[in-house]
Amino acid sequence: MDKKEKVKQSSGGFAKKVTASNLRTKTKRLDPPNFVYAGTLRPHEQSPMRIVDPSAVLSLPDYAIDGIPKKKGSSSIIEVKSPEDIIRMRASGKLARQVLDLAGSLVKPGITTDEIDAAVHAACLDRGAYPSPLNYRKYPKSCCTSVNEVICHGIPDMRPLQLGDVLNIDITVFLDGYHGDCSEMFVVGGKVAADDKARHLIQTTYDCWIKAMELVKPGMNYNVIGRTIQDHVTERGFTTVHSFCGHGIGQVFHTAPNIYHYTVNQPLEVMEAGHVFTIEPMICEGLSEAYMWPDDWTATTVDGKRSAQFEHTLLITPDGVEALTAKIDTSPIQFWERESTISRGVWLGTSKNARERAEGLNIARK
Repeated sequence: MDKKEKVKQSSGGFAKKVTASNLRTKTKRLDPPNFVYAGTLRPHEQSPMRIVDPSAVLSLPDYAIDGIPKKKGSSSIIEVKSPEDIIRMRASGKLARQVLDLAGSLVKPGITTDEIDAAVHAACLDRGAYPSPLNYRKYPKSCCTSVNEVICHGIPDMRPLQLGDVLNIDITVFLDGYHGDCSEMFVVGGKVAADDKARHLIQTTYDCWIKAMELVKPGMNYNVIGRTIQDHVTERGFTTVHSFCGHGIGQVFHTAPNIYHYTVNQPLEVMEAGHVFTIEPMICEGLSEAYMWPDDWTATTVDGKRSAQFEHTLLITPDGVEALTAKIDTSPIQFWERESTISRGVWLGTSKNARERAEGLNIARK
């Protein structure tokens, strides 16, 4: 197997998990009773897995019943979405945004991530969608809630959120046969509750994400994404996670291309109009190696320092890129959007249509 083949390998997860053979650092695991937690966070009690009545949704993903995905996406060929695909993906992306905004509105001291998960679950079903994470490879909840040192895939539980916690909420919905995937950061108590380091971490993560997305257009090589992200965060004293990557998405939760958030010193695929995928950098205050909890889902930093992440489902258009999970006119504007030096205000994409809509939203919010 040559180097180019190796870098394309990955396995399941919401953010795709890169195999150990491709990592510069290995994912670390310990099992109870000798497990040592890297930071202050601990798992709390979880409510039972929530049930979905098949008659309540437009369609079920193929893993909904037994937890095993059957439909496999290509590991190397990037699907060019048809006009019909794009129509449905716009609908799933918009719904994912609506559900994420709802989840974010609940963030406050004292609420549990399990309560947020319950609201996400209900909101999906009320709109005829299935919450994509639920029972995907046996994942027990309807969204991911990653607090403080959790890099990704945190399982909602009964721990009350505390003032100053930083929290990523990751939402994916399966609507009419298509997945829409996005995540965003929240600070419990708002900007005033965040310490200077937390604000700097979140701002840097947001800005590197926007900076990378600004480069997406037909004809570009996919390796510009990771190089741009790594250069931006390294200059500011942060690190980028190598253990997980973004991914193609559509009727299949994870497919080609893999989107690396670090420098890959080789040519990757070339971007084309009709490609749909996620960019979801995970940026850390300290070391970026992933340290797995015994639940085999929760990935934390190895040193207990905090991590941040943002994610959009993106569509490459003939004249740029559009975020299918972009903010809408009712979405709140966060401090990192107002204070970004890369793109101040709401970012919807780089296509002419996206720029015009963003300008309208930003003017309306002034």
